[in-house]
Amino acid sequence: MPAERCILTVHAHPDDESSKGPSTIARYAAEGVRSILVCCTGGEEGEIHNPAVVLGEGETLKERRAAELAEATAIIGYDEVVMLGYRDSGMPESEANTHPEAFWNASLDEAVGRLVEVVRRTRPQILIGYPDEQHEYPHPDHLRAHDIVVAAYEAAGDPEQFPDAGDPHEVDKLYYTVWPAERMAAMHAAYGELGLESPYDERWLKRISKVEHSSTTIGVEGLVHIRDDALRCHATQIDPTSPFWFGLPEEVRHRLHPFEHFALARSRVGIVDGETDLFERIDLG
Repeated sequence: MPAERCILTVHAHPDDESSKGPSTIARYAAEGVRSILVCCTGGEEGEIHNPAVVLGEGETLKERRAAELAEATAIIGYDEVVMLGYRDSGMPESEANTHPEAFWNASLDEAVGRLVEVVRRTRPQILIGYPDEQHEYPHPDHLRAHDIVVAAYEAAGDPEQFPDAGDPHEVDKLYYTVWPAERMAAMHAAYGELGLESPYDERWLKRISKVEHSSTTIGVEGLVHIRDDALRCHATQIDPTSPFWFGLPEEVRHRLHPFEHFALARSRVGIVDGETDLFERIDLG
């Protein structure tokens, strides 16, 4: 029987799944591809960035963010959400870095084993994580998420590693999400064309000028709104009145750059540039 197409993505916190490749997941979900999200932490250390949000009596930020994650992943089209079970490590050099349950302090072997178990159970052809170079946003949890996804890609197919984590499974491709500099640059230009003040300061303009290498471009025309809709679900983290996220008219925002980009980092079917499909060259039998 042909294998079922499956994508497994690994993200550090609730809301990361909505800003990094959500329309791609929605596209494949519409095509019948099974998609699984692994969220490494509960986002306990996040700040509330939306002044309209007030937690209920006795409600924790972790609880609220879990509910936001459930809403967002339903919109994106994920079939399953797996919480890896670690605590948010907080920003670099913060007190939260020292918490014994923080993801940053977890045994690497233990964390990789947890992810390997998910990989072997769900048996994806595609694994998506974060790149190794994260100079612009060196969050401890993003760095550790990179570490475990690379290690799990190698270990999942090795019967001698984590023998109690299920039957070995070799993932065909490991991709990294690529920050959408082209899209942000197009948005900045559109503000000027419409006579609006751009929310991008010098720091952002410098970042926009750095286009990261990508091997794979996925067309998401007609699905760009998924990103907006999913981000709005994360009301504690995303202010719906923010010009940074939603300052341009919707019809302009959605037509500017209807693509999402990925870098093919490791592959058992060859590494080439110019892909337009994550499943290119994969034989499903």
